[in-house]
Amino acid sequence: MKVFKFGGASVKDAGSVMNVLKIIQLYTDDLMVVVSAMGKTTNFMEQIVDDYFNGKEHNVSLAKVWQFHQTIIKDLGLEDDEDFSLVFKKVITKLEIKLKSESSTNYDYEYDQIVSFGEIMSSTIIAGYLNKEGVENEWVDARKIIRTNNNYRDATVDWELTQALFKSKTGGIYQNNGSRNICITQGFIGHTDTGQTTTLGREGSDFTAAIAAWCLGADDVTIWKDVPGVLNADPKFFNNTKKLSEISFREAIELSYYGASVIHPKTIKPLQNKDISLFVKSFIDPLASGTIIQSNTERDGLIPSFIFKENQLLLSISPRDFSFIVEKNMRDIFEAFNQMKVKVNLMQNSAISFSVCVDNDAYKVPRLITLLEKEYRVKYNDSLSLLTIRHYKENIISELTSNKEVLVEQRNRQTVRFVMR
Repeated sequence: MKVFKFGGASVKDAGSVMNVLKIIQLYTDDLMVVVSAMGKTTNFMEQIVDDYFNGKEHNVSLAKVWQFHQTIIKDLGLEDDEDFSLVFKKVITKLEIKLKSESSTNYDYEYDQIVSFGEIMSSTIIAGYLNKEGVENEWVDARKIIRTNNNYRDATVDWELTQALFKSKTGGIYQNNGSRNICITQGFIGHTDTGQTTTLGREGSDFTAAIAAWCLGADDVTIWKDVPGVLNADPKFFNNTKKLSEISFREAIELSYYGASVIHPKTIKPLQNKDISLFVKSFIDPLASGTIIQSNTERDGLIPSFIFKENQLLLSISPRDFSFIVEKNMRDIFEAFNQMKVKVNLMQNSAISFSVCVDNDAYKVPRLITLLEKEYRVKYNDSLSLLTIRHYKENIISELTSNKEVLVEQRNRQTVRFVMR
């Protein structure tokens, strides 16, 4: 069997959903199909969460979400499908009931309960359309099969329980020999032992595909993107990008760790653990070869890779009494980062200060600074960029850092990184 993952760009409108059908029809294997929210739905859902949590009017954003999905439903010819309409109405009703209730004081909890409806709506529409077109499938609720802890917005998977749930919920479907079997499920979401919805982190649908492959012992995973494969740089920031036709799990982990946007950082480990190949292919040209990620390291480093992260903030943290930064300080600082759920993109310390580069999250970072300032002096520089060059050459460094103010530089034998403006 194979696991397919279709992201938001690949299901952004009715034509894209029709293309998903065409891709599925190219294969005869059993499939587990993982889908993201459609288009930019997650952005709208996040606005709804902010308004709901802060007691503001959210009906305008909600109306945009409904209109967007209703247009796709109509264009797919699902408007008069009674079975589908009944199922989709239940989804809408559950979200409306949630938004009419009083918010808790836990923003991350509310985020997961509300934003997850983007994936529920998307997967419901895709499952309904495939059935309408004669491609029978089973809609599987990820909130019933992926068990996590209650670390909302970045939940940790309970692998043993999740594997058992996958087998109990889908094992019977895939054991039906003699016919092709397809399940449609949602990326990004899971559930706690008390049934509360959790999410696996932004862009976590790739991770869901890897979880499914690990649990089901899939032959391989394919992530369908709007690019021809894994590129050595983001075309938004760099010209003349090149496709990496083949890289190792190790190289993919390094690239994702440094912020490459094609693959979610958590995706690689479960696939590497069971030696399950990962393909990154174009939904525009599905017959093209794409990129394969597997255990062979021979082709790593043949082409330099560039990773560029904008909207970065550099925090400089130092003791108020001008003492050294020692182990206790580091423990306290990292505890603050963990408490505020701020991820570190780069760190560097001197005798009396500890510098950290992070995404400038408007919600988390101010709270982190307030917490740190109870014990430490905190200074920061914002509006920065973080450039990572993997398998660098000096001429490339000179070209990319020319006319830039470099605040932090780090390098080892294979990777160089710059915080700059």
